[in-house]
Amino acid sequence: MDLKTIHKDGIHRMDKAVEMLHEELNKIRTGRATPTLLDAVRVNYYGQQVPINQAATVSAPEPRMIMVQPWEKNIIGEIERAILKADLGLNPSNDGSVIRIPIPALNEERRRDLVKLVHKFSEEGRVSIRNVRRDVNDHLKRLQKNNEISEDELSLALEEVQEYTDKHIKKIDEIMKLKEADVMEV
Repeated sequence: MDLKTIHKDGIHRMDKAVEMLHEELNKIRTGRATPTLLDAVRVNYYGQQVPINQAATVSAPEPRMIMVQPWEKNIIGEIERAILKADLGLNPSNDGSVIRIPIPALNEERRRDLVKLVHKFSEEGRVSIRNVRRDVNDHLKRLQKNNEISEDELSLALEEVQEYTDKHIKKIDEIMKLKEADVMEV
């Protein structure tokens, strides 16, 4: 494997770690309604377990309300049960054609708990990125040990790895701060 391939692989794996953090943080409920809150909900649709957005249109017409419009009215009960079963602390109600889900306001204690969770996920993302850095550095050192690259090339490659590690850690910190502000917003 050449240096370019090793760097590309490392960057790709770090990007994946940032992406996973994004997905985890999207699942954390803030005081504001967002359709992504229901991304983890699976619905039985013609015998298949599918994400809710493949059986209905999910929208947030108001800051504290999510609306789910099933594509077929006969599955409205199934969608409602799936939302309740997902244990998101939400109480859906339907009028026969649309499911409305009010998003309750968060109290201060719950907000602090959610911020701790945001920090935990962010730290896991940082650890993941550092693990990728360690793997890439080990790979580079093996190349140098096998005389496939010189010490100067190794030194430059390690600096480059540290640069993109720092960039990804900075991305995680920015994402964490945004989510923290979002959770604490009243």
